Amino acid sequence: MSKRRRREEVEELVREFEASGLTRAEFSKQRGIAVTTLDAWRRKRVKAVGLVEVNVTSEANAGEFRLSLRNGRQIASGWRFAEADLARLIRIAESA
Repeated sequence: MSKRRRREEVEELVREFEASGLTRAEFSKQRGIAVTTLDAWRRKRVKAVGLVEVNVTSEANAGEFRLSLRNGRQIASGWRFAEADLARLIRIAESA
């Protein structure tokens, strides 16, 4: 039977994962949790968070953007994206 964790413990584990630089599988194996459990915690946290703070800088060249995700990954591109395509790219990158 799986161990029931307190909300604070779950939030801390998700923060540790995001800062770890490890893959979901590596982190889950080290902590003794199922990857699907980690994914569920992350999805639940994203829904609870809603809006996130964005820092706008002028470091990028004209027509280029760089997006830093909560999981530490970055997306940098000179391409222009439709809003729906960019949202899909961000969802994929955050869940990887």
